Amino acid sequence: MNVLGIDVGKGEFVCELLGSDQRASKKFNNTARGFEQLAAWLRNRGTRKVHACLESTGGWSEDIAAYLHDRGHIVSIVNPMQIKAFGQSELSRTKTDKADAALIARFCLAMKPDPWAAPTPQEQRLRQLVRRRLALVETRAQEYNRLGAPGTENVEDSIVASIAFLDSAIESLEKKIKETIDGDDDLRGKRNLIESIGGIGPATSSTVLAETPHIESFPTAKALAAFAGVCPQERRSGTSVSSSHVTRIGNRSIRRVLYMAALAAMRCNPIIQAFAKRLKDRGKRSMQIIVAVMHKLVILIFGVLKTGRPFDPLWA
Repeated sequence: MNVLGIDVGKGEFVCELLGSDQRASKKFNNTARGFEQLAAWLRNRGTRKVHACLESTGGWSEDIAAYLHDRGHIVSIVNPMQIKAFGQSELSRTKTDKADAALIARFCLAMKPDPWAAPTPQEQRLRQLVRRRLALVETRAQEYNRLGAPGTENVEDSIVASIAFLDSAIESLEKKIKETIDGDDDLRGKRNLIESIGGIGPATSSTVLAETPHIESFPTAKALAAFAGVCPQERRSGTSVSSSHVTRIGNRSIRRVLYMAALAAMRCNPIIQAFAKRLKDRGKRSMQIIVAVMHKLVILIFGVLKTGRPFDPLWA
């Protein structure tokens, strides 16, 4: 089967088609018309089905992925760090859109990444709402940081008004997020299971569901933790001092809400409190404990969803 590497940008995307008897590349606009032109380009080359591969870049990659998936092509969306590591293994130095598309195509041909499962319309809606909420929360935090800062005394009223507007917009989004989850039996059931874990609230549960719509497809809790980017990473070389830290490879949105959930769980969840105390007694630093708790929460989330049973602190 031919592979199609796609380097996606906001306004356009570049494709590299690789097969046993052909190689071609072309640039298209990242629009519905551009998608149709891509389909025609593939047909003109006698290519009925491809394994398309592209990096995860939010909505810019998901639109073209959904278009190809709906038309019977195999689609894989991979972490950009995987492509970067593959390029480093090839000692690749050229950095252009065309070179990146060719690199992604070679990665797909060599590594055969898992197919992407397209989200349902409700899951797509939830993801858009959750990501928008996160963007506004970050903007609100920036506005709060400006309050009282030097040189802002003449614009303080504007900052306060901006914060009030953002508060209202965030509240509206949270209402829509709840309505979206409540209106879907599968999402509602998963939400209730996740929130049965002490310390996890609506922000965390909705983000986990939005960013991992097919969470049941993860084979192990470790795989889910790796996707979220909360797997401890150890570096050791000979007799040199080793260090352990959380890897930055993973879903930033999930990592962000898990951090806040970990702080809450350490206050109100007896199981997590005992776990954190054991780590502290072993001499672990505060940040190491928080990361370990984040990892523990992922394991608990995976457990309740896998078993279909709410969290039971007595069983744990």
